[in-house]
Amino acid sequence: MPHGDGAADRVSWPAPAKLNLCLHVLGRREDGYHELQTVFQLLDYHDELNYAVRGDGEVTRLGNDPIPQDEDLCVRAARLLQAETGTPLGSDIKLVKRIPIGGGLGGGSSDAATTLIALNRLWRLGLSNAELGELGLRLGADVPVFVAGRTAWAEGVGERLSPLELGESWYLVLVPPVAVSTARIFAAFKLTPESRPITIRDFLAGKGRNDLESVVVESYPQVGAALRWLGQYGPARMTGTGASVFVPLDSEEQGRQILAQRPSECRGFVARGVDFHPLFKGSINRDNAP
Repeated sequence: MPHGDGAADRVSWPAPAKLNLCLHVLGRREDGYHELQTVFQLLDYHDELNYAVRGDGEVTRLGNDPIPQDEDLCVRAARLLQAETGTPLGSDIKLVKRIPIGGGLGGGSSDAATTLIALNRLWRLGLSNAELGELGLRLGADVPVFVAGRTAWAEGVGERLSPLELGESWYLVLVPPVAVSTARIFAAFKLTPESRPITIRDFLAGKGRNDLESVVVESYPQVGAALRWLGQYGPARMTGTGASVFVPLDSEEQGRQILAQRPSECRGFVARGVDFHPLFKGSINRDNAP
């Protein structure tokens, strides 16, 4: 549950964005998913969610989101939690969206994770963080890291997590005007001799990469253009399967100066990398997770 600030009276619940500081695709599994290595870096840039508990068991998303209710990850998370626990309660869910949709920044997965965390608390279900993480994996491979609440090294499909403390860092994120099809990119990806595992020590020594970046750039020239522009200011890289790209920076001020000059077709923001989900308040005790 949230630490010391949150109880059930919380007005809004944050759902942070993430970057993949590296993404290694090691092979295709028998279940059709790919074996991965990645580093999930949480950001202090987030969506906000509000929940009103209902006694009639209905789960409703408020607002005019174009995504059908049955496909909305927040609604799906709430209904999955209902089904697993048998609670008679429901909720109205309102999402204030800041994280760009479909940019590889984990917004939908983070919204789903915050919904599991919040409704577990508000419905007084008492599920452990590990149990919530298992439910989250059924909603998407990126959901468990947000439930765990830590910047982390991840393996498997992204569910085997080892916490990392990378310290404060700043990033400029650009979002090109294109929607990348994750399924298309994984279908086009071919293993190469470079598609081999590394260790956390290798990553910390600067050996991380994004194996999907070249595939995306070939199919989506807008991503390549954003990478080239951002590469003027440092080692630019794509996050996840894109389309967003990012560069690490020394300060927020530097990021805002660069952002002001960005290509007109790109959206963007400056964010700080953080080691903990904002609901954790710095705790590293997983048993006391939000």
